[in-house]
Amino acid sequence: MQKGIRLNDGHVASLGLLARKDGTRKGYLSKRSSDNTKWQTKWFALLQNLLFYFESDSSSRPSGLYLLEGCVCDRAPSPKPALSAKEPLEKQHYFTVNFSHENQKALELRTEDAKDCDEWVAAIAHASYRTLATEHESLMQKHLHLLQIVETEKTVAKQLRQQIEDGEVEIERLKAEIASLLKDHERVQSTQTTAPNDEDSDIKKIKKVQSFLRGWLCRRKWKTIIQDYIRSPHADSMRKRNQVVFSMLEAEAEYVQQLHILVNNFLRPLRMAASSKKPPITHDDVSSIFLNSETIMFLHQIFYQGLKARISSWPTLVLEWHRVAPSKPTGSLGGSRRRKTSWQKLFLGGSDILLVPYLLFPFKNNAYVPI
Repeated sequence: MQKGIRLNDGHVASLGLLARKDGTRKGYLSKRSSDNTKWQTKWFALLQNLLFYFESDSSSRPSGLYLLEGCVCDRAPSPKPALSAKEPLEKQHYFTVNFSHENQKALELRTEDAKDCDEWVAAIAHASYRTLATEHESLMQKHLHLLQIVETEKTVAKQLRQQIEDGEVEIERLKAEIASLLKDHERVQSTQTTAPNDEDSDIKKIKKVQSFLRGWLCRRKWKTIIQDYIRSPHADSMRKRNQVVFSMLEAEAEYVQQLHILVNNFLRPLRMAASSKKPPITHDDVSSIFLNSETIMFLHQIFYQGLKARISSWPTLVLEWHRVAPSKPTGSLGGSRRRKTSWQKLFLGGSDILLVPYLLFPFKNNAYVPI
């Protein structure tokens, strides 16, 4: 059961001074008198859910107050003009405050500015302790939810930091292992002695023939591999994927171009026409016809730029042969010739290289990229 509120003159005067100083809404309003005969101009001040009114803005004591808890504030239509009315009704904007008590008469107010009237209605409609309590409860729930998210993020960040530290330790271990292997490799190379090149011309010819034969076998083997791959489902799926991606890029470019024509040739000229002195069309009509067209164009332009950036680094399949002429016999090749891959060692056996195929692997900036 709700209890009554007791206020004496000292309380009212103190709250009135506080409303004059820190009120959320202050200003002059016209108030209908209790006998509904005339309108009286008072200076009103809204403090939380209390509405004070003074005789003027210089009055120190309030003439009265209204408790707005549980009230309903709405705009009201203009009343029928009286024969003796001196003020035009089109300059007056009315609103009413209906209280929750059945025996309490509704408060009728008016102002000369429509914007001022709407702001007063909004301020009084939100002047409720119950509304503030509900908003406070909602904000507290959001705060607790955000705290839970922060704690979760902290846990995840801690796990990630631990993973990074473990990765750094593993990297240091691998670096040390690589350095040790390099030292062993250099030591082995330094101990190896190159045999003197005292082979006669017949042996050189035999090795050269063997080198050409190995190259021919390698070319035939890789030709078979390339043909099998070109006919494979994976190559077919890659072609279809690229076809879909580039078709999407072309369609997006066409769509962005059409949106650009729509916005620049139709929407913006119509907006300028709607802002003229004698507009052939209104802004509402323009907005209803070209709903969100400009926003959609900007979004698709961003999407199209992202697609172009992605396509510029799109991984491709390089299927071609690079011919390398033999310049020296086996065992004295250049630095790049000594860096043979595993398949070169498998098919060529360390001899001169005639044809070096680069195939079946996607490259990006001359580096291998997994598909």
